[in-house]
This record gives sequence, structure tokens and C-alpha cells, in this order.
Amino acid sequence: MQITEITPAEASVTDLEQWREVLNAMTAEDMPDEPRWVDDRLREYLSITLPGERRLAFVARDGDQIVGHANLLLFGGEFDHTGVFEIFVRPGQRGSGVGRRLLRALAERASEEGRHTIGVEVIATTPAVGFYDRLGFERAVVENRNVLKMNKVDWPWVEDMAGRIAAGYRLEYYTGELPDHLMERYAATKVHLKAEPAYNVGSWRGSADALRLRNSLETLAARGLRTHIVVAISEAMEMVVGLTELVVAAQRPTRGDQYDTVVAPQHRSYGLGMAMKARMLCELREAEAQLRDVQTWTALEGDPMSHIDSALGFRNDVQWYEYETEVAALLDRLGD
Repeated sequence: MQITEITPAEASVTDLEQWREVLNAMTAEDMPDEPRWVDDRLREYLSITLPGERRLAFVARDGDQIVGHANLLLFGGEFDHTGVFEIFVRPGQRGSGVGRRLLRALAERASEEGRHTIGVEVIATTPAVGFYDRLGFERAVVENRNVLKMNKVDWPWVEDMAGRIAAGYRLEYYTGELPDHLMERYAATKVHLKAEPAYNVGSWRGSADALRLRNSLETLAARGLRTHIVVAISEAMEMVVGLTELVVAAQRPTRGDQYDTVVAPQHRSYGLGMAMKARMLCELREAEAQLRDVQTWTALEGDPMSHIDSALGFRNDVQWYEYETEVAALLDRLGD
């Protein structure tokens, strides 16, 4: 077996197909109800990043067959000391050292790039938990993953909730991009996420300044991800006071990923969170008719969106862990 670093933008069609096969084989084994990936814009998904970021990719081959692969996203700016990675191994190759060798390859490159820490997201019911526990990774964040089945939505009730918004506010819906005049106001509203105890975990996620927000939306589109946004506007000052975001990937078109939802503190208790999320579902029913479900994540305690998600029909099905480790310590534990 050979571990090599590859450039996704230059990878062969065969390599990309085998990359997807490994990912889907793991999905079928560990989470059989999860949607499978398709080959639509997979190359763009793997190769395009935000300005200042880079993605390194590695494959493990047994002859001409890819039996495992990994990728490491290196952040820029204030997070240039860290990165996040993924490792996927064919179920039949587990226990043979493929995952460990891929992890060592990306940890060595992380060290060469001056990264002090790296992290990975893990589904709590999969064998990956034991793998990272044994290697000394620490659980930095534990979240509930919640799923809403689109064919179970109570549409008359959701439509009613989408219209229950206090006087002096209105909702606006956008797909793909935001108008220029909303960028600064939108980014300023996202800053409030950092003040939420449920989210105050030093996460790298999110785009809380206008330039990064614009770059993020453009990058998502270039990677094949369609963005849907609902904003709440305070009409007195024409200010964005709430927002909710959702993305549908061309590579996994039957699932929507709910991103950030936030309401500015002084505008809470007016039903904006519920109205925005309900409006989002109504828009998705028309814009993404192929969707089978939507997934979102909430903190274990104190998450202001938990009761809204529950009322809309989201149901918790599994926990997700965010693991972190120091690169130097990991290389010591991996040995030669």
C-alpha cells in the first residue's frame, strides 16, 4: 500500500470516481440512512477554497485501487495555526493501518505548514470515535445533529408560522448571493453568534465580516453549493436583525445543511427565529423540490434554536463530536 499526496484539481476521472466510491462505501456501512454522494462537481468541491486557504489531499492505493483517502483544509487569517481534516477508508480495509498511515501523512504536512493543532468532525455512532480516542484526540465540542424529513412537514402550520412576524419587521429571501447594501449589516448581525454561550467554543466556523462573507458565498457557489438565506429586517432603521442560512450541495442534492441562525439580542421575543426558519422551509419546497431532508446542529445545552427546531419537526438522531489535538503530540503518539 502506498500513500501519496494528490492535487484534486488535477486528479484523474478514475481517481475522483474511486474517491466517491470510498466515501459512499463508508456511508453505507456506518450510516445507511444517509444520502449518497454523486459525481456532480466533485472536483470543484475538493479543490476550491476560500482566499487564503488551501486543501491538501492524500490517497492510499493498493495497486490501482484507492482504498482510503484524506484531506486537510488549512485555514488562513486569524486561524492560520490550525486546520480540519477528514479520513475515509473502505470498510473492508479497516484495521489494516490505512487510516493511521493517512493520518500520519496529513499530520506531517500540517507540521511542515506550521500548524499547531488540527481537528476533525466525527459521528458519535461510528468506529471513528474509537480510532480518535485511542490516538489521544480530545473532544472539544459535542453537538446534537437534528434531521427534518421534508415529507413529514406540517405545511399549513409552517406556512402560518412564516407569516407570524411582529409589526415593524419583514422577511426577505435570497438565493446564491446577497445584495451589496445588506453585506455589512448581515455580517454585523452574525457577530452576535460569538456572544452565545452555546456557540462560544472558539470555533473557526462562520463569516462575521463583510469581505469574508462575500468570499464565502462566492466560494460556496464555485464549489457547487447553492446558498439560501432568509433575513429579518427592522423597518424602522432598515437594519438586518436576524438571519438563517441553508446550503444544498450538488454532490448531495437530496439533503439541505442548515448553517447559522441568529437574532440580534434586542430583537428577540418577537418570533423572528421561528418565522425565518419557517419561511426558509417554504422557499425550499419550491426552490429545491428534490430535497428529502434538512439537517442542523444544536448545542447540548442553552441553544436558543432548539425549541424552534423541535416545533418545526426536527428530531435528534445522533451526536457529533469535534475532536482536536496538537500536531506535535499526535506525531509522537503515531510513532515511526
